[in-house]
Amino acid sequence: MDAEIAVIGGVGFTLEGIADEVDTAYGPVPAFRSGIKSQRLAFIPRHGTGHLPPHKVDYRAIISAAKKIGAQWVISVNSVGAMASQPVGSFFFPYDFVEFTKCRSNTFYEDRAVHIDLSEAYCPHLRGHLLAAAKSLDLETSEGVYVCAEGPHLETPGQIRMMRQFGDVVGMTGYPEVALAREAELCYASICIITNPAAGMGESESLSASDIPEQVKKCHQDVREIIYQAALKLDEKRSCHCRESLSKAAL
Repeated sequence: MDAEIAVIGGVGFTLEGIADEVDTAYGPVPAFRSGIKSQRLAFIPRHGTGHLPPHKVDYRAIISAAKKIGAQWVISVNSVGAMASQPVGSFFFPYDFVEFTKCRSNTFYEDRAVHIDLSEAYCPHLRGHLLAAAKSLDLETSEGVYVCAEGPHLETPGQIRMMRQFGDVVGMTGYPEVALAREAELCYASICIITNPAAGMGESESLSASDIPEQVKKCHQDVREIIYQAALKLDEKRSCHCRESLSKAAL
């Protein structure tokens, strides 16, 4: 399977295509050769076929699969809770992250120190094209810092009060995916769908996890169109520095 763009989707977001399996050093990864209009891409379901919880996903396998199929650009679709009053159904494009994870393998280099520069954690060019595409479609957008929680439980209002000091949205799947993509020298950016107010931020005192995939499905067509419009602008030469990440790391 060859594809220039890999799309990683989570709860409620899928792209239909021809099923395949990509062998990686971390195990097989299901993938689907797909396309949006004329754009050739591969869809990788983040949680696999059995819907693994976020802290059990092997993000190394996912990014390895994207690299192996020949992708240069990785577009991640994430569902997030709003911590800064963003409206449900709007789109958030992170330019930085903070993480509160505990037990996730977060590097390909366990046997030596590799210090990847994450001062621009998300590829500025890919992120810019995704944001511009959303704005061109008159979709409501915002930008800021993504906070990654461990999960699998939803956060408490107390946790959200703490996390609001560090970021604007909260999710469970954005890290270590973003850091691993940089280690793999891939261009990576995220389309976050605001699916709910974070705990204590809305009128309701409780959140229903079942509502999250339903909200993602409502935004499905908009996400497809964002990806398509952005893909038209991507330059095969990749003028960003993502492709040089390892050469600048302290090995």
